[in-house]
Amino acid sequence: MEPLSRDEIDRLMFFEQAREQAEKDYASNHQDTHALTRWGGALLELAHFRQGPEAYAMIQEATVKFKKALVLDSRKHDALWCLGNAYTSQGFLTTDTVRAHEFFDLANDCFKKAIAEDPTSDVYRKALEMTSKAPGLHAELQKQLREAQHKSPGGGSSERKVSTSDFWYDVAGWVCLAGIVTGWIALARTAAPATTPAVK
Repeated sequence: MEPLSRDEIDRLMFFEQAREQAEKDYASNHQDTHALTRWGGALLELAHFRQGPEAYAMIQEATVKFKKALVLDSRKHDALWCLGNAYTSQGFLTTDTVRAHEFFDLANDCFKKAIAEDPTSDVYRKALEMTSKAPGLHAELQKQLREAQHKSPGGGSSERKVSTSDFWYDVAGWVCLAGIVTGWIALARTAAPATTPAVK
């Protein structure tokens, strides 16, 4: 992996601080759906700085937080939206087409529910629109991965595998994060503690 840029380091620090603060807030009030949603959202963002099983495990942990928030308040639209993004990420991180489509369907359902709760949100509508394109993009990614593996000579296979993997995570990150940053800025402005650094 290439070294992180200054902006990426700033983002990493911001979301790590957001995760720590949300964890503290939830520890002091186990009914705090907003803390759970911020905690899961921070984990989801931080997962994009990881690869392979580590990224997937972090996304799974984020889904647990969103689901807990939705048990407490099933109409919490930002938690529904974040859960949809987590499912979309999981879909892109699986090579099994059937399983990927199941994740995309779950994401689609979450985004529809979020829109039902907040029909004015352009972010939720964009997420739903992007998820409708996810199966086609997933198929294209799988095709490119297969082609890259077949073209790779025996001696250079490990280098090819790393660069292909990096490409896959970059594209998946683009799809999943297209709306997340916008939503996180809104979340941070409405409820982040005063000690949380502002997003630039």
